[in-house]
Amino acid sequence: METITTTAAIEIIPIESGNELLEVRQSAIHGTGGYARVDIPAGTRIIEYVGERIDKVESAKRCEAENAYIFTLDNDCDLDGDVSWNPAKFINHSCAPNCEAEWDEGRIYINALRDLKPGEELTFNYGFDMEEYHEHVCQCRAPECVGFIVAAEFFDQIRSLVATSKTCI
Repeated sequence: METITTTAAIEIIPIESGNELLEVRQSAIHGTGGYARVDIPAGTRIIEYVGERIDKVESAKRCEAENAYIFTLDNDCDLDGDVSWNPAKFINHSCAPNCEAEWDEGRIYINALRDLKPGEELTFNYGFDMEEYHEHVCQCRAPECVGFIVAAEFFDQIRSLVATSKTCI
């Protein structure tokens, strides 16, 4: 994935809001993004996705209120990452991600899928299901972008839906 630069002033959030591997600043994908601060080798655990552990009832309420930072942890709890101490919440979705979210004993980590260069925007696939997929338009601009934020397992289904809708116009 290529690094996207803009001519607009870039606001870099201090290291205290990121870590030694990640900085947070304006993104061409969506609002704010997480960027590699240094060379990051493939397989590196970049940052933990942290937040408030909540039960499923509270999670449903927050999702209905359009909180987009909730991760499923297990059958009982979710993680609401919409907290000030979670710079990982700024890592954007991509249909061709360079990172992945890893669940490890009740914690979520963002790991590099390949070698990353300083200034490269970090992305992972948010893994959304097909429910209300049309409400989650993807802006990743990757050549393989399917146009919606869904898990890779649904890419072919989305491509079929999009192809069908174009032929029915």
